[in-house]
Amino acid sequence: MRVLVVEDDHDLSRQLGTALREAGYAVDTAFDGEEGHFLGDTEPYDAVVLDIGLPRLDGISVLERWRRDGRAMPVLLLTARDRWSDKVAGIDAGADDYVAKPFHMEEVLARLRALVRRAAGHASNDITCGPVRVDTRASRVTVDGTPVKLTSHEYRLLVYLLMHQGRVVSRSELTEHLYDQDFDRDSNTIEVFVGRLRKKLVADVIETVRGLGYRLVAPPEGG
Repeated sequence: MRVLVVEDDHDLSRQLGTALREAGYAVDTAFDGEEGHFLGDTEPYDAVVLDIGLPRLDGISVLERWRRDGRAMPVLLLTARDRWSDKVAGIDAGADDYVAKPFHMEEVLARLRALVRRAAGHASNDITCGPVRVDTRASRVTVDGTPVKLTSHEYRLLVYLLMHQGRVVSRSELTEHLYDQDFDRDSNTIEVFVGRLRKKLVADVIETVRGLGYRLVAPPEGG
């Protein structure tokens, strides 16, 4: 899962980026509204953390432009605690949620998890497919109750497939959602990660759809 952080405070941006990466996200950052708007307009993010008080172009204007152009990714606004009018303006502009500064990082992570899973049609932090279960809150993967250790890229791949289970997901889509902007992207590595996942999960849940991509499907009962 890939997230954009648009925040002009470099220290806060770094803290957000570190926390999000540790939680299993690929993270891109922008430090002004124009750069943030460009990235959100041209890259496929699963969610955006957007500060309202940005240089060059304020967060409300960025959000309004995205929504006007049909960009539907979930957006979590960062607002000043005493500016209720900013919160109202943000929601009216198309924000999905907001958190007031100063905030606890756990609150940001929790709200972002909720936005991402709701956008994918999931109500719970626990996502399952057959014997495979992922607790997105704890970044914990189990198969038939047994913990499975995954690398960060393997985890992102599994979560993305889980979020979109039953649908064929192409290699190019996976590449766009698993890596940050600075990563040397190569869709061939997706095949390597899928192979590793299959070995670690044991359960036969990742189906290759020749020429199209991969699909996560629960094995038949008793299969």
